Amino acid sequence: MLTFELLKESNEKKGCEQSRARLGTITTDHGVIQTPIFMPVGTLGSVKGVSVEDLDHCRAQIILGNTYHLYLRPGCEVIEHMEGLHEFIRWDKPLLTDSGGFQFFSLAKFAKFTDEGVSFQSHIDGSRHFFSPEKAVEIQMILGSDIMMSLDWCIGHPASEKQTRQALDKTSMWAKRGFDFWQTKGSVNNLFGIVQGGMVKHLRSLSADQLTRIDFPGFAIGGLSVGEPKDLMYEMADHTLPLLPVNKPRYIMGVGTPEDLVELVGMGCDMFDCVMPSRNARNGQLFTSRGTMNISNAKFRFDKGPIDIDCSCYTCQNYSRSYLRHLYKSRELLVYRLNTVHNIYYYLDLMGKMRDAIKQDRFLEFKKDFYSKRQN
Repeated sequence: MLTFELLKESNEKKGCEQSRARLGTITTDHGVIQTPIFMPVGTLGSVKGVSVEDLDHCRAQIILGNTYHLYLRPGCEVIEHMEGLHEFIRWDKPLLTDSGGFQFFSLAKFAKFTDEGVSFQSHIDGSRHFFSPEKAVEIQMILGSDIMMSLDWCIGHPASEKQTRQALDKTSMWAKRGFDFWQTKGSVNNLFGIVQGGMVKHLRSLSADQLTRIDFPGFAIGGLSVGEPKDLMYEMADHTLPLLPVNKPRYIMGVGTPEDLVELVGMGCDMFDCVMPSRNARNGQLFTSRGTMNISNAKFRFDKGPIDIDCSCYTCQNYSRSYLRHLYKSRELLVYRLNTVHNIYYYLDLMGKMRDAIKQDRFLEFKKDFYSKRQN
């Protein structure tokens, strides 16, 4: 069973700005996670372009797998035969799997929602399938993830209040059913509930109230970064995070940019995931302490310097911007690995620096410095 220890809760205040950043540890059967933490996304059991050894180099503590995609391929029977996802992908640290809810949102034309669950067509071969809240938990138990997610109904922006309430009610009902099923199976691994409610504050409050009445080991906020303006996303997160239990992990799903991580850590979030580091790497977009760099830019053709002079990743310690630009323009496969190693290292190093700042009661100072570097 997962345990969460809150080591420090920031109460810094400078002018009108106040930090609610938290420092903690999550203990699972596969190791301890220092929070706040970012989780690289390994959709099909692989973080695209890199090996588990690369992830170790980047100091990844936990990675995320995708229940919907892994269910379709290689299939539960393969992963069960291979004794779980950890053994299958040779990852010996914690794993989190989602429930498939976001995929049903992003592939909405293939999905139909009812009180019983979600019926859907495979985007691969058109075959028909059905996820109930119980089946979503059962599949994740076969995967053997340390942290499993309840089946939820994620909606995009904009959405009417009626649509938002409908999705919220389904999410709450499914959360209770999934939790009860999980308990009948001996509470194997750990199941998190997901707060929905769209961009309506009183519905976010209602969802949080309904979900926190259930004794989940942790809670997530879903339905953010689904097309809404950035300031609205921050407003919803800032409203919802304080509604979640202090003594349990708080996870915002599918977010986001380095700026998002800094802002949301300051609001009291503990866990994040996003495909951005690996996806942007494949598109030549590299994150640095001074902002985002497009490695295809002609100005890097003769540049002997590393991506980021402040970075200690394998890529920055060994390769120049000039060489990386050459690889990228030539579409050499090596560049996808080297770029991804850098981006993931940058994200995880950023989280480590925030943990240090919280520990030393200087998170707001760190935040100010973070933004000042990006303006130069």
